[in-house]
Amino acid sequence: MKEEEKEIKEEEEEEEVNPTEVKMSQIVMPSHSNHRQELSVGQLLKWMDSTACLSAEKHAGCSCVTASIDDIYFDQTISVGQVVNIKAKVNRAFNTSMEVGIVVVCEDLFTDRRWRVCHAFATFVTQRSASGIKVQLSPLRPGSQRQQEEHSLAAERRRMRRVHDDIIKDLLSDRTFQQAGGVGGGAGAGAGPAGGVVAAEKTRVESVELVLPPHANHQVNTFGGQIMAWMVNVATIAASRLCHAHPSLRSIDMFTFRGPSQVGDRLLLRAIVNNAFRTSMEVGVQAEAYRGGGPNRHINSAFMTFEVPDAHGNPRTLPRIRPEPLHGERRFQEAIARKKIRLDRKYIISCKQAEVPLSVPWNPSNQVYLSYNNVSALKMLAARNNWQLNSKEDQVCLYTLEEQGSLSFRVEAELDVSAQRAFRLLGDLRNRTHWDRHYLECDLIRSADKDDFLYRVVAPSVDPAPGGSANQDAGVLQEFILLASRRRPCGPGDPYVVALRSVSLPTHPTPPSSPSSPSPTHRRGEVLCAGFTILATSESTSLISYYNQASPEVLPYISTDIAGLSSSFYRSFCCCRQYLTQNCLGPGDQDQDPEQDQDPDQDQDCSSLDYVTLL
Repeated sequence: MKEEEKEIKEEEEEEEVNPTEVKMSQIVMPSHSNHRQELSVGQLLKWMDSTACLSAEKHAGCSCVTASIDDIYFDQTISVGQVVNIKAKVNRAFNTSMEVGIVVVCEDLFTDRRWRVCHAFATFVTQRSASGIKVQLSPLRPGSQRQQEEHSLAAERRRMRRVHDDIIKDLLSDRTFQQAGGVGGGAGAGAGPAGGVVAAEKTRVESVELVLPPHANHQVNTFGGQIMAWMVNVATIAASRLCHAHPSLRSIDMFTFRGPSQVGDRLLLRAIVNNAFRTSMEVGVQAEAYRGGGPNRHINSAFMTFEVPDAHGNPRTLPRIRPEPLHGERRFQEAIARKKIRLDRKYIISCKQAEVPLSVPWNPSNQVYLSYNNVSALKMLAARNNWQLNSKEDQVCLYTLEEQGSLSFRVEAELDVSAQRAFRLLGDLRNRTHWDRHYLECDLIRSADKDDFLYRVVAPSVDPAPGGSANQDAGVLQEFILLASRRRPCGPGDPYVVALRSVSLPTHPTPPSSPSSPSPTHRRGEVLCAGFTILATSESTSLISYYNQASPEVLPYISTDIAGLSSSFYRSFCCCRQYLTQNCLGPGDQDQDPEQDQDPDQDQDCSSLDYVTLL
């Protein structure tokens, strides 16, 4: 708790205030609470949406509406008499949309204690002008390091939103997931032991709300937060019908507003329990708008996860669900897929970099989130503002950064090669065997998609394995399974990015190292965070920066020879520069996938160096 309060204090003491920042403080009154005298989630969502909208309009200078909200996890509650502090600010503005970050902090006035309740990222879009033309947003210039990090990661989060629905479809069509019992597992799939089975029809709820002026904003459009509050209401009733108790809302999945609603509309809200797991249940909610005798317009769909706490606050075991015929079975199966994705997403993205094991198992269902974690880790490392210049030779600069037990390096120089060409050459790791002596082998295992690739890299051994001797491990090579994520610029001033991190694959298990096993020829190495950023400085020149965040296993080795390592870094980068300049012209500079992009084999006369300087 002290660490969290320190983090909250650091955010509030940020050097440069975001000009779009808006704050709202509300004291929780009995009229805002539920039966447990806690702030209702519906009321909190209304306050969050209002604050975010004000921030968006502060930057846009015109009317804005809520387009979508990412996943929200409610890990803490707020009681009557406590104060809710909501802060919203635009992280990045694109052409006609912008991402707004929202942080909710609870304050206890009697104990002077504060804790974070939740955070969210909302997307707002500008309203069309009177002539029907979309309003173009001006770019937002980040000031502090924290603002730069959020500005850079906003592009990655937007990429995830665009493929969110496709992830569900891909997982449902994956045979491995089906064979594991995720799909077609019957009415009891995924559910734990409970007293009896409840028909899903018994949890169905239908309610109609009339949109009145208090429910709308200054453009007479219904507040997105108000719609979400109504959806939470019917979802809570549906969950209560399954458990015959008062459930607690734990999370809301990412959802998108599909159309506007205005004063005078009738909102038809439907909810049903899609699936019940051992201690949690998913409730699906749909909102439709209609007016008079007109057709229903689909406004929104959402999926909410509920738990039922017992007297000690622990989640209770829930009854199983028997899905409805036809569409009920589909919703039942999709709920299982969403649960797996939700766990993957929370585990990979919500954890701090140091809390996630280096070699997280890669599979198609978590590919998007591992890729996000890979790119975001490199972007956050690049955004640090406390890099120290260690040496400079022949316009090649070496920077170091030591914080929280990790040692990071940055090597950069401006080269006479276009950013697009450099991205093409550096984006395919197999090209590194042409200039990097410590890339003894580099094989493309598979192309996950057009931007993410899995490689197997073999490098010389640096130091003996734990418990081994130098002579024993002299012939043992280092093996790496790397996820390489490539990103093109999202907007002016953005760099090309090639991010690297370790993953594990069932097809490439860790070589045996037990005393009873034969001596392995390879020893598995780990890469925490590494990669390149390539920023165009002109049509024919670019600033190329290489980053490496050393993992704990190699920190002792690095600290013993920082001067020699600096020289090694310099020689390595010179080899890279030589290779890029010799291949700065090619048959077109169109970005291609690795399997289609192979350059001629040209060995360079480079000095050897420690593998950690490269991977």
